[in-house]
Amino acid sequence: MGRFVLVCIGGALGSGARYLVATWAASALPLGYPLGTTIVNVAGSWFLGAVMDLSLRFDVIGPDLRIFLATGVAGGFTTYSTFNWETLRLVQDRSYGLAATYVLGTLVACGAAGLLGVATSRLLVAAMAGLFARG
Repeated sequence: MGRFVLVCIGGALGSGARYLVATWAASALPLGYPLGTTIVNVAGSWFLGAVMDLSLRFDVIGPDLRIFLATGVAGGFTTYSTFNWETLRLVQDRSYGLAATYVLGTLVACGAAGLLGVATSRLLVAAMAGLFARG
């Protein structure tokens, strides 16, 4: 039951953050392109890459915190279903080029962000090791 509650709380925080980012993007950057969802999915990919690497490779994040952050926060924050719906709407509006750009751009950006998340994790661990070596 404890991990279930962690996932629920993390999911609520992630969903709230997704709403804030999407609302901000729609008002600040009204491009006709679903930029809010792109930002959320790229940031979520970076976040999940860092969390999972810190947890599984370096054992810096324990299992309960990993469940809270990865399944809860990242799961609530990122949104494949919205990505899918927005792509379908672009196709229905016959905006084929924009739909293709959205799909390919999201895949490339999220893949790169995931790799950057892993790199961030490794830099963080190296920096922490350097701090403790001096102390």
